[in-house]
Amino acid sequence: MSKGPDEITDDKVGVWIPAQTLTVGSEEHSAEEGPRVVVSVAGFWIDSTEVTNADFAKFVDATGYLTVAERDGAGGGVFEGAWHLEETASWRQPFGHHREDARPDFPVVQIAYEDALAYARWLGRDLPTEIEWEAAARGGIQNAIYTWGNEARGADGKPQTNHWQGIFPIVDTGDDGFEGLAPVACFPANGYGLYDMAGNVWEWTQDPWSDRRQTVTVAAAATREDAARVIKGGSWLCADNFCHRYRPASRQPGDPSIGTIHIGFRTVLRPRNSS
Repeated sequence: MSKGPDEITDDKVGVWIPAQTLTVGSEEHSAEEGPRVVVSVAGFWIDSTEVTNADFAKFVDATGYLTVAERDGAGGGVFEGAWHLEETASWRQPFGHHREDARPDFPVVQIAYEDALAYARWLGRDLPTEIEWEAAARGGIQNAIYTWGNEARGADGKPQTNHWQGIFPIVDTGDDGFEGLAPVACFPANGYGLYDMAGNVWEWTQDPWSDRRQTVTVAAAATREDAARVIKGGSWLCADNFCHRYRPASRQPGDPSIGTIHIGFRTVLRPRNSS
């Protein structure tokens, strides 16, 4: 993995994203993705993959933490042709009891915002801001539609990420090799060496939701705890005929009070002298 400043040299801190000035946003797709703005971001480290079930299990084993979904049978959002609340769903069994257990190498889901933040804080880390997340997702490529460039498919004509192929929500043909979630790092990394910055699962950021992109990141601590948060990256449910949101500029509001089958997260570490 990439190394950052000399003060931290442990590879486990993740991939170093250098300080940079870049253009974020899009004015060619959904209105909430604009306006396009030029922003600057300080350097930071970010996980190379989404946090996995194996990663999250270590946190739970060490702390005894109960996720929101596991408290008083709250459950989480499940998609099976349509959305419904499944009271027995949790990160351990994302579709509910008597269904497949979570696999160690899959991204952890059914994670509410406070669950993701608790995990990050346990590691002495944080959730990324929207600007940090988008800078990392773009992989050093300025103004590209996708994390890998401007073409929707690779040179071999194959999908470059885990998303829905076919007519949503009727049929997912699985042309990318998966119907539903995929293990992390099944597709090529972006220019910074980060996997799954498009598709597989949406990812929590700490920024409160606004239907127009903010030019300055607002600290999450300055907002109500129940404020919707920006989620980024798209998921396995993103179909070209429906939302086409597996792009770095894409953004949606995430309800922080509930986990779902299509939202996960990754964490960041900022240098101690970072403002």
